[in-house]
Amino acid sequence: MIRAVLFDFDGTLADSFTPITASVNHVRGLHGLPALTEAEVREFVGLGLPQLMRDIVPGLSPERAVAEYADHHRTVMLTQTKLLPGVPETLRILADRGYPLAVCSNKRVDFTRQLVAALGLADRFAEVLGPDDVGGQAKPHPAMLLEAARRLGVAPAEALYVGDMAVDVHAARAGGLPVWLVPGGASGRENPLDAGPDRALNDFGELADLLPGASP
Repeated sequence: MIRAVLFDFDGTLADSFTPITASVNHVRGLHGLPALTEAEVREFVGLGLPQLMRDIVPGLSPERAVAEYADHHRTVMLTQTKLLPGVPETLRILADRGYPLAVCSNKRVDFTRQLVAALGLADRFAEVLGPDDVGGQAKPHPAMLLEAARRLGVAPAEALYVGDMAVDVHAARAGGLPVWLVPGGASGRENPLDAGPDRALNDFGELADLLPGASP
């Protein structure tokens, strides 16, 4: 029985690839590297900002690259991140049906919390977590998902994780959570369907058809 729903952020709730690409290319430009297309950047997104910087700006200190990225990203993320179709309506329905909701994203948690508020979703989520909340352990480590389930007062098997990438499936599998995929924007390096989700949805709104209500 599903009693709570956890969500990835980038590519699941929001299209954030325009500002991510802008900040990636800002860092690359600082170090004399050519710009990448958004499609190229999408292949590297999903494993957290430090790993993204290691992949995108090889040879540069990840700490320095993260700082340069973060300084730029603050200037673009709030205006260039957009909710994906069906997200506000579906979250409202799930909340009205009694599901406690949370976000578990490899994105910097301060950025995720700012975006959730700016996009008008703060009242929907009981918790917004990132790697910083679990000792820096990013997905595919399951710590973030397990902590969210604990905070929401449900067993891992009762907390559905909804994501769009293979890393989301691996994290949920490692923590014993059911996992569904929605069509997202990040391509990653592994086909998410090959990772073996419990269900692959046609669109985000299908969640409302499949989750009738939380049991007490």
